[in-house]
Amino acid sequence: MTRSPATPLPPPKARRRLRETAALTQTQLADRVGVTPGTVRAWESGRTTPRGRKREAYAKLLKTLAEEGAVRAPEPEPKLEPESRPQPQPEAKPQPEPEPKVEPEGKPQPQPDSQPQPQPVAAPEPVALTPAQAFDALYAFSAPALVRQTFLLTGRREQARESVERAFQAAWEHWPEVARDRDPVGWVRATAYEYALSPWQRLRPRHRHPEPPPADPGDRTLLNVLLRLPPRHRRTLVLYDGVGLDLPETAAETEASTPATANRLLRAREAVAGRLPALADPQVLHRRLAELASNERLRAAEPPTVRRGGERRARLRTRAAIAFTVALVATTALTVRTAPTHYEPPVSPGQAVRGVPQRVAPGALSDEELELRQKLRDQMQDGPERLSPRLE
Repeated sequence: MTRSPATPLPPPKARRRLRETAALTQTQLADRVGVTPGTVRAWESGRTTPRGRKREAYAKLLKTLAEEGAVRAPEPEPKLEPESRPQPQPEAKPQPEPEPKVEPEGKPQPQPDSQPQPQPVAAPEPVALTPAQAFDALYAFSAPALVRQTFLLTGRREQARESVERAFQAAWEHWPEVARDRDPVGWVRATAYEYALSPWQRLRPRHRHPEPPPADPGDRTLLNVLLRLPPRHRRTLVLYDGVGLDLPETAAETEASTPATANRLLRAREAVAGRLPALADPQVLHRRLAELASNERLRAAEPPTVRRGGERRARLRTRAAIAFTVALVATTALTVRTAPTHYEPPVSPGQAVRGVPQRVAPGALSDEELELRQKLRDQMQDGPERLSPRLE
């Protein structure tokens, strides 16, 4: 059976430009296609490609937006062709200019030389950002949302803020890699989630003192239900129903297969619906997660503060590594200097002897001992004589 060719799509940048030209948000375009905003974000960034019916609907919508944009765009003024003029001969006198044409309505046609040609407007060159400016822009764009999302995983405001700051500090240390990544926000989000859900967080003294719960009873109940889920199920639920990623993106970020991710998502939804039946609908659950994260007053630090904190932490680690290396080298040199070059047997400790031990007289010999002594006396001490062959 032959497969029909896929519907052609414009490049990812052109898709985004068509959406912005039509003044549509990713959420509005996702509603018209029937997908989530995270899926539209992935299509416009080039991380994933639509398939099947969604591809046809997306291509049809983009074609409609392109046609509407062409209709709204101002039509260029028609270029007037110059009228034919007789070429002057070298000796002939110059011919007079022709009279303007008269249209049927009686309006004169303007001459081509009288109207200036429109000059093409050069597009402004993009301004290159420094690494610090690009980092600050990424932090200002994504840090507040990441803090709210991490709060859904941990239920602790300070831990969520610290996790996001540590993730951005790690991104600043690996900035060339993060800047070339197709999804820098996803890189930082994965690092923040790993730090927030680390089992070492339970050993910190701050973890022993609980923070005040949300003021709203509904938010408090939903947060308690989320915290009772296993960490993997909780992370999958937040990424899919909270952030809005599709199933392959959620599986890639959680480093799991797509069937395993789908199983975790179904189990998490069942657990939430079992305790809160009103949240059985995924759309309602998505709205409640957004409301829970938005109701808390979560603030993120300023970008320069995060950058300076990361640089200070990197300097401290470098100095600690240098100090440890110097101490190790000094200890090795001291050991080589003071270690013996040959083996010296240990001297046994002396024991004090007081007086002369009494002489012990042998007792009477037994019959077997007497027989053995007599046997030894009868035999030759130097062994038997040497045998020599003789003729018989």
